[in-house]
Amino acid sequence: MRLLSTSARIVSGVAAVYAVLAAVSLDAAEGSKNRKPNVVVILTDDQGWGDLSVNGNTNLSTPNIDSLARDGASFDRFYVCPVCSPTRAEFLTGRYHPRSNVYSTSAGGERMNLDEMTIAQTFKAAGYATAAFGKWHNGMQFPYHPNARGFDEFYGFCSGHWGNYFDPMLERNNQIVQGKGFCIDDFTNHAMEFIEEHQDEPFFAYLPYNTPHSPMQVPERFWKKFRNNDLQLHNRNPKSENLQHVRAALAMCENIDWNVGRLLKQLDDLKIAENTIVIYFCDNGPNGSRWNGGMRGRKGSTDEGGIRSPMLVRWPASIKAGQKIKQNGAAIDLLPTLADMAEIPVVSQKPLDGISLKQAILENVNVAPERLIFSHWNKKVSVRSQQFRLGFQGHLYDMHADPGQDIDVAKDHPEIATRLLTAVADWKAELLPGFGGDNRPFVIGHPEAQLTQIPARDGTAHGNIKRSNRFPNCSYFTNWTSVEDTITWDAEVGVTGTYEVEVYYTCPKGDVGSLIELSFNDSRVSNRISEPHDPPARGAEHDRVDRAESYVKDFKPMLLGKFRLKKGTGKLTLKATELAGSQVMDFRLLTLKRVD
Repeated sequence: MRLLSTSARIVSGVAAVYAVLAAVSLDAAEGSKNRKPNVVVILTDDQGWGDLSVNGNTNLSTPNIDSLARDGASFDRFYVCPVCSPTRAEFLTGRYHPRSNVYSTSAGGERMNLDEMTIAQTFKAAGYATAAFGKWHNGMQFPYHPNARGFDEFYGFCSGHWGNYFDPMLERNNQIVQGKGFCIDDFTNHAMEFIEEHQDEPFFAYLPYNTPHSPMQVPERFWKKFRNNDLQLHNRNPKSENLQHVRAALAMCENIDWNVGRLLKQLDDLKIAENTIVIYFCDNGPNGSRWNGGMRGRKGSTDEGGIRSPMLVRWPASIKAGQKIKQNGAAIDLLPTLADMAEIPVVSQKPLDGISLKQAILENVNVAPERLIFSHWNKKVSVRSQQFRLGFQGHLYDMHADPGQDIDVAKDHPEIATRLLTAVADWKAELLPGFGGDNRPFVIGHPEAQLTQIPARDGTAHGNIKRSNRFPNCSYFTNWTSVEDTITWDAEVGVTGTYEVEVYYTCPKGDVGSLIELSFNDSRVSNRISEPHDPPARGAEHDRVDRAESYVKDFKPMLLGKFRLKKGTGKLTLKATELAGSQVMDFRLLTLKRVD
């Protein structure tokens, strides 16, 4: 047998290599085809339906967000709640927010009941890596913390809003850290790191951004376009607009778009975009009077403009580009829809209020033409059918003919009005009795958490002490001028143990020396303020518009000491037993770390 020439052997070897590579590539393609889809959910804060150029707003440009509609599907009508934390709860649980007793946006009322299962728990049970980056707003202390609700990774803040968006104090997996740069850019950086780390396995990444919620802060590169910009489109009541607030909100939306573009490019660069579902929606109507398609209502309202959200979904492997979905949808639908798309079981044992819209998205079929979607806040309930909206005052609107809700047609459609009135009454009777009452203590020392944060936000002040602002989120306590003044929390210790306590404080030099005591039932720990720390209030230097919320300070941790806590409930009380000057301190946060 004659031996092959060197060149022939090389050609033969190369062919064999290519054959192997082709087989590997085929196996990889087949594996990719059979792999569960990745999921990225982007939820923005106080961005209305009208704050995207894809919806006709020529005041700004959002090409990256718009591309999700161009390359995937967009809902004509998609509904969320009038305010932040209820929408998040409905997305996370697939159930209306009163069922999980999310009755407020602060001071504990934003927490979801512990018998609720989240979308993260559903995906984690199916083998997904799970993470959240941004504003959680459904509970700070374990077991309400995102790390206890199905998210392997969390980076952001748990409060309802934050006082400074540049290099702020944040947390990562329940440990306090310092943010880097503008928070939306920072959250996106961490999300991209997570995606790169988990690109070879299915992942579920949740990005609950906290803009364009106030304070109205945005990097200069985005603000300079809008600083003196003439706006082309205006609110249905132009006199109600604060033009600088509008400009700041639009600049913040363009920053969001830039970050969405970075994230989408990463999916392309990693070659995982084809099998990644990307969802984009908002948590309520716009946080100010600005163009919103002529709809009535804004944030806080149960009218169309307060609860209609953009809903864009891209999944190149399965969704036909440019789909326009006529089926009404809602935040409660996202858990069953995404689980259905991923072909994984929902772990919740409770009946969901949401339905799977998989068929509507993939085949543009109206899967539930007669369904009703209820919207609730502050004892006001409205309901939406596919065509009509019954407002909270009982007026009926034909939303196809009258999207601005200007004409009550109840007399023209008495049967429809009666049916919807009855449906609202039944919904209230089922969901609202007992809603809003709260006997849930703040948990210290949960078995799964070494560190517990107890912020001023969740406390009750007594005596002269005042909040730095009427909005509790990100506030601090000040005007602490007497030994009779106290701050209390209804608390429950989860694990008996020794806890190291730190107090985050500020105190001018002339007032140093007060003796501070923290007590819980029979346990006490005390220490004296020995070091002055009097930084200026921060935030104004970054604000594009005067804010309504509190400014913040760089609060300093002071070791109070260690004390023994026994498992059980009681009153956690912070007070001064000696007053050294005109005031004790300004107080922002307690941390209790279990050390044994």
